[in-house]
Amino acid sequence: MRFDVTPAALVLLVAACSTAPPDRIDALASGNGFDLSDPNAFVVGADDVQLVASADYAPPHRSPRAIALVDGTEFRSFTLDVDLMQTGREYGHRDLCLFFGFESAATYYYVHMATTPDPNAHNVFLVDGAPRRNLMEPQARGVDWGQEEWHHVRLVRDVDAGSIEVYFDDMQTPVLAAQDGSIEWGRIGFGSFDDTGRARNMVVSAFQSRPVERSGSPFPSPAPASDSD
Repeated sequence: MRFDVTPAALVLLVAACSTAPPDRIDALASGNGFDLSDPNAFVVGADDVQLVASADYAPPHRSPRAIALVDGTEFRSFTLDVDLMQTGREYGHRDLCLFFGFESAATYYYVHMATTPDPNAHNVFLVDGAPRRNLMEPQARGVDWGQEEWHHVRLVRDVDAGSIEVYFDDMQTPVLAAQDGSIEWGRIGFGSFDDTGRARNMVVSAFQSRPVERSGSPFPSPAPASDSD
């Protein structure tokens, strides 16, 4: 399902009167809005994206249900900086996710940042025509989301090196670091497996980009309401 952001929010950060490509893109103002796995689960504003409810979306394979993808651009190698706030209750799998290399609803990466690590939580995951699988051994510790707290998160993807690194508040030492080269190009996004949260100041830098090759939303449209009682 496609959700268009208001025109005032669709500003590509390119210097005026210059044809040189930008070195930074504000992904919340990238020009083409968002594709949402469930438009009723998200509120997209000029300054942030809010995930306000569990998503009513059944992915083709076991993987997150709430996904908001930046439309219009695919990225290869890049650095993504974003501020995240987790607004759900505290429990072991309390999470927010960042998506990248999103080719289709059946092929993409995501990083799952959670309170308590285990084989299915707080890891880098690959969905590739099968249920998601973790790319790292279970970690020793997760992250502390707190309550009503913004956290700065950085995702660094280097396709040529095959590296994926995730930083959480501390930009010197990654909390997650994996190696994989299964997917080169794809879209980026924000969401969660089961929870609610907010994203703002989503900036992509040091990137290789190209226009999205596949037109249309990767998510099915909701079924129309029945007229029968």
